[in-house]
Amino acid sequence: MKTIKFLLIAFIYILTIISCKKVHLPDKPALIGLATPIIITSDTTKIIMSDYFPDVSKIKEIHCHHKSQAKLSNDKKTLTIIREGFMPPLCNLRITANGNSYDIIVKNGAFSTNTGTTPFLTTSQIKENKFFFDIKNKSDSIFAYLDNQLMEGRYIKKVGKRYSVKIPRAAKNKKRTVIRIYSYNSKEGISNDLFIPLEYGKVVDNVSQLDRFDKRANILYFLMIDRFYNGKADNDHPLNSKDVHPRADYHGGDVAGVTKKLKDGYFEKLGINTIWLSPITLNPDKPYGLWKKPKTKFTGYHGYWPISSSKIDYRYSTPEELHALVNEAHKDGFNVILDYVANHVHEDHPVYKNHPDWATNLYLPDGSLNTERWDDHRLTTWFDIFLPTLDLSKPEVVETMTDSALFWLKEYKLDGFRHDATKHIPEIFWRTLTKKIKQQVVVPEKRPIFQIGETYGSRKLIGSYVGSGQLDGQFDFNVYDDAVGVFAISGENFKRLYNSLKESMDYYGCHNLMGYITGNQDRARFISFASGDLKFGEDTKLAGWTRDIGVKDKEAYKKLIMLNAFILTIPGVPTIYYGDEIGLPGGNDPDNRRMMRFTNLSEEEQKVRDITSQIANLRKNNLPLIFGDFEFLWVGENSFAFLRSYFKEFVIVIFNKNNVANTLKIDLPVRFKDIETKAEFGSKYEISNNKLLIELAPNSVEIITGNIKKVQKKLKVVTQKP
Repeated sequence: MKTIKFLLIAFIYILTIISCKKVHLPDKPALIGLATPIIITSDTTKIIMSDYFPDVSKIKEIHCHHKSQAKLSNDKKTLTIIREGFMPPLCNLRITANGNSYDIIVKNGAFSTNTGTTPFLTTSQIKENKFFFDIKNKSDSIFAYLDNQLMEGRYIKKVGKRYSVKIPRAAKNKKRTVIRIYSYNSKEGISNDLFIPLEYGKVVDNVSQLDRFDKRANILYFLMIDRFYNGKADNDHPLNSKDVHPRADYHGGDVAGVTKKLKDGYFEKLGINTIWLSPITLNPDKPYGLWKKPKTKFTGYHGYWPISSSKIDYRYSTPEELHALVNEAHKDGFNVILDYVANHVHEDHPVYKNHPDWATNLYLPDGSLNTERWDDHRLTTWFDIFLPTLDLSKPEVVETMTDSALFWLKEYKLDGFRHDATKHIPEIFWRTLTKKIKQQVVVPEKRPIFQIGETYGSRKLIGSYVGSGQLDGQFDFNVYDDAVGVFAISGENFKRLYNSLKESMDYYGCHNLMGYITGNQDRARFISFASGDLKFGEDTKLAGWTRDIGVKDKEAYKKLIMLNAFILTIPGVPTIYYGDEIGLPGGNDPDNRRMMRFTNLSEEEQKVRDITSQIANLRKNNLPLIFGDFEFLWVGENSFAFLRSYFKEFVIVIFNKNNVANTLKIDLPVRFKDIETKAEFGSKYEISNNKLLIELAPNSVEIITGNIKKVQKKLKVVTQKP
């Protein structure tokens, strides 16, 4: 009997040791970057292992911490997870490679996420070598990861109703590591996630600790080089042709102009930290295309008709000038990313001239033109008859175009790409490019590269290109379209925007790197919708050619401020389209690409710029708006409020799109007992007994910043709103 008891004690001890293994961070990890969650959407899910491990030969063992089977193919390129029986909402996948183990969270897509009844996680307080977080609603299990290592047993303890996390010693040896935490309830579903950056093993608690390599701190500014600022007159080469309308000709903007504005402090004052340049490669000298009213052809002023993949267009810059811009930007703490076109080339491009078989077919089997077939032939369609789409299913084409992209990163030390026409390119291209970037830039040069794509379509389609082996994010046009409708149309209910934003966060995660835009070069300007100069549903491109689109209702400037505030305060990567910081009007292309204006602004334009700058700088200097938790506080027909919080700091954002003043009474979380607050725009408010009473002006936004002076020791379980 004593022997059996001894063996039982020994067995329990061994299990304890196994479950409490120390976290070890390899010096040269086989898994590069933070592993994105694996989502199981069917009984059989296949995972491309090179998404996580560029060199799959290093993989030795696979173990799924659940009875579901995980089978690795003989060549180690594919992992198949077969869901058997009941699979919990979350489980862990452990992979041994090159002598080290790596962990990846696995989400069961059959369960709901981040609803009013699922566990809801919020950061609480920081101590020397640990931090605390709280959970609302019932939680069955918690998963915490330091980078790609599961933190087990010894690191997480329940202290009353609060949880403590001991930071592993392994984090002290690296400048930047990240702890991510997830939870679930077997009946209700999956929680939101926490994202806690560390610096040498301590929680980041000040924005001064961040640098331009912290991707979630990015605030993008998208400028079209030709339409931004003319810094050099001697590289101006408009066609001045009777065949080209002035709106479709070159206007003279150049890289020298961008550098001048950078040195003048324009971008710093505006509050952005990443400059996104339109394509810079050489475009044709002749006009192409045709518009009938007025009859005009177009120049390649926009940069999307490349006749070279490595030469800079002489109208934009010299190599020396691009080097100078990037060097100046890096010196001042800015990133520079480049719009890269891989889907197509101009018919004069050597790639097409020398290899016409590298293009897809211009005509479909039924004899019809394969142009602008965005959905039914999205991987082969041509944008126009003079723009051959490359057949990127061919390895030799993939190799050529991915090497071309790498050239720009290596030669000019650019910080990443905005990828044009992402959904029209096979996934093999993105996987090949990202693998090369990791192996040839990220690891040897020790510098992160940010990649964001452009896809119009469903969240499923958009998300299919986002993950460890592909892109960091894509622009979320679904949220953008709903935001435009809600902020521009007086009768449109905020519930539309709530549902849209919630769906995106459920789909992409609460700390995603998706892009959220104020506008772009393919959409009519928001302010022209908001002012009534454009009507929803009309042909906005035709309107831009046939009408003088302006801002006839000055209330539209207030609505633009609300849109900009929304984009700059939600999770993700906010992106300002040049001109939206002043309310530049316009129909669709090319009217939405007017020359930027910096002087002689109207009172309303100056106010938009001042407030947008104030909010962007608020974003840049507040950790809750960068890494914070997100909670909906209020959703009404014409009012909307949400909360971002990061440990003791918080930001409350409230919108009123009524044409009259509105007073709201909003419940705050119970942890907001002893707080200090400030209304950034001066609205009258008071906070008492966890209720915020605030008076908002017509068509306005208020942002309340604050901190919790004393963290409450005990928390009641409350129901989330709405």
